Amino acid sequence: MTEAKRIRVLIADDHPLFREGVTRLIADQPDMEVVGEANDGLEALVKARELKPDVILLDITMPGSDGVEATRLIKAELPETHIIILTQRDEGETLFEAIHSGAQGYLLKTLRSQQLLDSLRSAMEGGASISPLMAKHLMEEMRHSGGPPAAGIEIEPLTAREQEILSLIADGSSNQEIADTLHLSPHTVKSHVKNILGKLQVKSRHQAAQYARRKGLI
Repeated sequence: MTEAKRIRVLIADDHPLFREGVTRLIADQPDMEVVGEANDGLEALVKARELKPDVILLDITMPGSDGVEATRLIKAELPETHIIILTQRDEGETLFEAIHSGAQGYLLKTLRSQQLLDSLRSAMEGGASISPLMAKHLMEEMRHSGGPPAAGIEIEPLTAREQEILSLIADGSSNQEIADTLHLSPHTVKSHVKNILGKLQVKSRHQAAQYARRKGLI
C-alpha cells in the first residue's frame, strides 16, 4: 500500500524559537513535514530552489529580504509553490502587497496552532487563508477599488521625491529596494509612501500605481 504524500513545508523566520515551535507542531502531523528552515528572505529563495517545498511559511519582516519581496522572487521561479505570509501586525498595505506578489495566505501570528495547520492543508487544495481582521481590510479595499479619487476632487501635488518613489512603487519595488536605490532609510521611505497614499486618496500601493499611470503622473 502506497504511503500518502506528505505536505513538504519550508519555514522562513528570523526568530529561531518561532521556527522550532512550528517545526515541533508540524512534526506531530502525519500528513506534513518540515523539509527546511531559513533565517531571511534570500535564504528562503535559495532553500526553495534546492528543496522544492509544497508550502513556504514566510515572516513578513526579515533582514536582507522581507516576506513580500521573497514571495515575488520565489513565485517568479517556482510558481507552483504555495506561500503563506505570517505577520505580527494587521497592516493593510502589506496585505495587498503580499497578495499582489502571489501569496496564498496572510495570517497574524496570534492565530492558534490548529488554524495554522488548517491553512497549510487549505493552501495545498488551492484555498486562500487570511486572518479575519485582514479579510476585513481586503473587503474594504475591494469596496473602494476603482474609485480613487472621486471626480471633481483635487489631489495635493506630489513633491519631486514623492514622484520618484511613486515611480519605483509602480515598478514593483519594495520599501527596502526604494531605500537602497535612493539612499534613504526604510523609515523615511515608509513615511513618504504614507504621504503619497494620502495625497492620491488611495488605500494601497497597487491603487497608487494604477492611478499614477492613468493620470500620467509617472
